[in-house]
Amino acid sequence: MSAPLETLRRVFGYPSFRGPQEEIIDHLIGDGDALVLMPTGGGKSLCYQIPALLRDGVGVVVSPLIALMQDQVDALLQAGVRAAFLNSSQDYATASEVERRLRIDELDLIYVAPERLLTDRFLGVMDYLVSRNRLALFAIDEAHCVSQWGHDFRPEYIQLSALHQRYPTVPRIALTATADHLTRQEIITRLGLDAARVFISSFDRPNIRYTVVERDNPRRQLLDFLAGQRGAAGIVYCLSRKKVDETAAWLNQQGIMALPYHAGLDAALRLGHQQRFLREDGIVMVATIAFGMGIDKPDVRFVAHLDLPKSLEAYYQETGRAGRDGEPAEAWMTYGLNDVVIHRLRIDESTAGEEQKRVERSKLDALLAWCETAACRRALLLKYFSEEAGACGNCDTCLEPPQLWDGTVAAQKAMSAALRTGQRFGAGHLIDILRGKATEKVQQFGHGDLPTFGAGTDLDDAGWRSVFRQLLAAGLLYADAQAFGGLRLTDAARPVLKGEATLSLRRQAKRVPGKTRRSGQESAPAGRRSSVGPPLAEADAPLFDALRTWRAGLAREQGVPAYVILHDKTLRELAARRPPSLAELLGVPGIGQAKADRYGEALLRLMA
Repeated sequence: MSAPLETLRRVFGYPSFRGPQEEIIDHLIGDGDALVLMPTGGGKSLCYQIPALLRDGVGVVVSPLIALMQDQVDALLQAGVRAAFLNSSQDYATASEVERRLRIDELDLIYVAPERLLTDRFLGVMDYLVSRNRLALFAIDEAHCVSQWGHDFRPEYIQLSALHQRYPTVPRIALTATADHLTRQEIITRLGLDAARVFISSFDRPNIRYTVVERDNPRRQLLDFLAGQRGAAGIVYCLSRKKVDETAAWLNQQGIMALPYHAGLDAALRLGHQQRFLREDGIVMVATIAFGMGIDKPDVRFVAHLDLPKSLEAYYQETGRAGRDGEPAEAWMTYGLNDVVIHRLRIDESTAGEEQKRVERSKLDALLAWCETAACRRALLLKYFSEEAGACGNCDTCLEPPQLWDGTVAAQKAMSAALRTGQRFGAGHLIDILRGKATEKVQQFGHGDLPTFGAGTDLDDAGWRSVFRQLLAAGLLYADAQAFGGLRLTDAARPVLKGEATLSLRRQAKRVPGKTRRSGQESAPAGRRSSVGPPLAEADAPLFDALRTWRAGLAREQGVPAYVILHDKTLRELAARRPPSLAELLGVPGIGQAKADRYGEALLRLMA
């Protein structure tokens, strides 16, 4: 048995490696640099944790979030690994004690914030370790934070290239769960990883079901979705702080335990809400994008978006926080015409340079195309990350394929209305004209006399909003920041307007809340679908519940999230197998030697 595999089994309690993990570990142990792109829940942490245990000295892990450090160190301590962290949450005495332990070889892994890593004080500690050949490796987690065009940019990450210049013999591994081709190249360039080997795992998260609904009544739509998620932990993302606060308050009024999280809240309150989400069952976190990166909670059953993210990368990363345990999870989003207009205007009105605006427009276009696709959402999402896949059978467009119709004439009417009104008005006003509504604004500008007035009575307001949304997504119209969001035609619109090209549009099927259709059969409500791995037998349920209660008590005593002690998946295995001895207990995935020594007797008594 190889040393990495023996360490995996003894320390972490897993029988075998997944995907390229073993190859990455061997490469790093052999002094190689690596860039690792692996989806959330794919086991990125093991790729540097095991080499740090097998190489001489301590592994230094650069992590951008305090919460992430705390959780990972807690989990490592449970597994018997000597780990600690350094960040701004510690007082001077605590930080000094960690540094002392570093100097005397009492740590296998040290997690450190990038701004702390590059201080003269910490560089001095690393200089000392290198002089004694006791610096095992550098792991740069969440490496996409180095991208200035990315959604999680951290300026201090750019300075991490200094690590290679100062310590050229120490191997480095940069890891991220999400990066398109442009971001990958930026990571390589900015971190000086030109000679690094690039490992790209499949980006597919087959246990996540993707659903996008046309915005109608977003609160009602969200409540319908959450009806199938009762008692489950999840995240609801909103674009603004105000919307976060209002949505969280409203959900509580509906009997759903919801907590707000955004940068405008007091730091202590934010931390308290985050800890409750991590340590209690069934909490719904309503948040801006300030929440989520590095959250290791494995049993998040859904991620819902009430507003459109900035890019497919952002969407992939945010939805990737669901279903880390491999069990079924939901990614649900409500999306409307205003999303398209607002995002385009924000890009156009920003102070960014033209090149950055071009990149941001391109990323937004890819996201809009994904929202409006009639093809498999998963296949299109994977294609964005340069991965080919067939139809998945586990997204809304696969389960209920949308109807396509010849929208050429409707598009011509819509674009004609925009032209005849001087390309100065938004979709709402243009829809009033098309539907023949003699509103005060229509009369004020004399638009009731236009040939297009009343030319679109064959579609209702929702139908026309869908048409305009798809024209914007297809790049035939754009919102002009100089005209306060007025819709203007692009060059690509001319062939359709002149009848030289046709245009197919999608007609969204009506859906029954909480139900989907697969091969003509109704499925169970969201969150109760076929599980990944063997389902829990009815006879095993009481033991599973007893194990969860026991784990919850331990978590409270130790002040750690319950999943840090044992994952639900491990508890399911215990309930199903009921191992009668410590030796057989070690055969359960997720139970290594340290956990067997610490909890084995108590578990055996519970299962007797």
